[in-house]
This record gives sequence, C-alpha cells and structure tokens, in this order.
Amino acid sequence: MFQTGLDVFLSRHYRRYRGLRLGVVCHPASLNKSLVHIGELITQTKLGLDITCFFGPQHGIRGEKQDNMVESKDFSDSKTSLPVVSLYSTVREPNEKHLKNIDAFVIDLQDIGTRIYTFIYTMANCMRVAKKHGKKVIVLDRPNPINGVSIEGNVLESKFASFVGQYAICTRHGMTIGELAQMFNQHFGIHCDLDVIPMLGWKRTYFDDDIRGLWVPPSPNIPNLDSALLFPGTVLFEGTNVSEGRGTTRPFEWIGAPFIDPDSLCHELNKRKLPGVFFRPIYFQPTYQKYKDVVCGGAHIHILDRKKFNAFWSGLVLLSQIKRMYGDSFQWKQPPYEYEYEKLPVDLIAGTDMLRKAVENPAQMREFKSVVSSDRAAFSKMRKEFLLY
Repeated sequence: MFQTGLDVFLSRHYRRYRGLRLGVVCHPASLNKSLVHIGELITQTKLGLDITCFFGPQHGIRGEKQDNMVESKDFSDSKTSLPVVSLYSTVREPNEKHLKNIDAFVIDLQDIGTRIYTFIYTMANCMRVAKKHGKKVIVLDRPNPINGVSIEGNVLESKFASFVGQYAICTRHGMTIGELAQMFNQHFGIHCDLDVIPMLGWKRTYFDDDIRGLWVPPSPNIPNLDSALLFPGTVLFEGTNVSEGRGTTRPFEWIGAPFIDPDSLCHELNKRKLPGVFFRPIYFQPTYQKYKDVVCGGAHIHILDRKKFNAFWSGLVLLSQIKRMYGDSFQWKQPPYEYEYEKLPVDLIAGTDMLRKAVENPAQMREFKSVVSSDRAAFSKMRKEFLLY
C-alpha cells in the first residue's frame, strides 16, 4: 500500500522528534492519504510534538495567491493559533527571529518534478539556514507526479542561478523532493543535519494517477496532472509576451496571444509529428495576467501518450514556431522576474542563454540539442547515488 513520507512519519517516526520544537514548512497539498492537512495532523495532542510555527512557500500556506510572483503576508493560523511565516515575501528564508523558537524544520512539500519550481528552493533555503544555525531538517518525501524515470532538458548554468533554479540539475529531473534534499545536501554542499522520511510503495515508473485517484493542486496554476506534465516545456512562455494560460482554466495547457492565428500555428506544429502530442487550435480570454480580457489565439496541447511525450522539446518547438511565424509581434519578457532585475526571464527559466539564442537563430539549435543530450547523460549518472527507490 502506498504511503507518503507524512503517512510514514505519523505512523512510525514521530516519537523520535519529541522534545524538539518544530517549524513546519507546508502548503495545500501537504495531506495524508485521507486528505487531512499536516497542520491538523501534526498538532494533535496525542502525538506529543511541540509545533511552534508554520512556514509557507510561494502562493501561501493555503495556496490562496492565484497569480505568480505575488507575495504572502505573515498571519496567525485560525485553527491552531500558531504563527504562519511567509517565505515568499520580504524574506525567502527564515531569519534569526523565526529560528528562536524552533530546533528543527519539518518540510512537507509536493513538488512537480521540474527545476523551475520554487518549492524545492524554499526547502534548500531552510536547509542552508539550518546548517548555519545548528538546526535539524526533516523532509517528508512525496512522489514525483510525472514519474521518477524521465529526464528532460539542459542542466542549469551557475551564472543563471535564481529562485527558479539554484542548482545544476536538468529541467525535468525525475527525482522526489527527498532525493533532491539529499543531493542538495551532499553533492551541492549544504551539509545540514538532514533526515529524509521515505515513502512506502512508490515506484519510479509511477505517474501520480497510478497511485492516487485524485489530484490536489500544489499551487493554483497546476490544476491537474497534465499541467504538471506540460510544465517543463510551457513554463518557457513565462519569459515571453505569449500567454502561458494563466488566468484561464487550463494554465500551461493553453498557449497563445492576440497576434497568433491558431489554425495556421497548429497546422505547422502537427506537421512535425512530435511524439505523443497533438496541438489543437483554440481561442481563449484570460481573466488576469497577460492579455487580461483580450481574446488570444493559440494551441491547446493534448498529451496523447505521456510515455513518448517530451514536454521540454515540445515546448521549445512551439516557442520556436511562434517566433518564426510571428517574429514581428513576439517579444522576450523583460526583467524583473522572481527577484532578479538584470537577466532576461527566459534565460533564468531555461538556466542558460543558449536556448534563447537557438530560438533566435535556428542554426544554433543543433548545438543546443547536443548540449542537452550531454547534460542529460551526465545528470542521470550523477543523481544515481541519491535515489531512494
């Protein structure tokens, strides 16, 4: 029977941490197998645990911040009366004030398997702070919802490190958050006092719907499994003036802009016969973010075979095709982006400027493909010692 790290912690390991003051890092998908939130579970008197506060990542502990790059405020939890500290506000890591009343972090965050997702860097920030101040870190492992086998995209270059990419890992990394914690700690040199509580019954080949009958959005704009599967490719559009579908019911599945003719675009894309995917012409009108209340033409990306589908290359092909067909209207988004004020957002998202240059000059695409292939091979080899399953 499948159990998350939270389920295993509550059934087998919690007694080890009695006597420690615990700060819990969580979000709306921090649930047990019965869909009860960790905040309600871990504060139960019968456990005898001393919970002193909660920490919330981007979008807030309750996921109430719909748009991206919208900060959350600190507040008091209505159920437990415990303080909730936002780690996506004026601070992105706990400070000395927050650390006075904790001995250890308990981190229970559902990742979506892509380097460009801030929850894993909230974890890394807490780990570095813990090392500096002599605190413990307990990571409750959770599934990679888009499987723990597939690796896609390039490795991040250090000069493009940011809050959407701190470490040299591939775009789609194929690891769980507990495995990433071990990699961050050992390979990338954090060296904090780390415990990872593994899952039970999870296999690397599993997608989320192989083990669970429903999807709980870890953040508001990942409303279903398809959005998570597409994210490694369509997140690139955050770095452009093309809508990535925010403000619609299908973020990261609907890509478009007012200057795009959907039939022409999708006709050209489907001629490429990319494996496992079909591009359907659509129109949509975002309710917020890019092109609010303006009709956009574009593509609904349908995943036909998720085992053959490569999100990174499909997203890059879509981006290149839009640039080729609508170059007079297409633009790269300008800074700032995720607390970075100089580098182009697309370069931070891609973790390199090679992708942008390849889109601008198709003659460079072959070189970029070669880099991606070698990056993937090297990363696949390096990550092996940190895999738990």
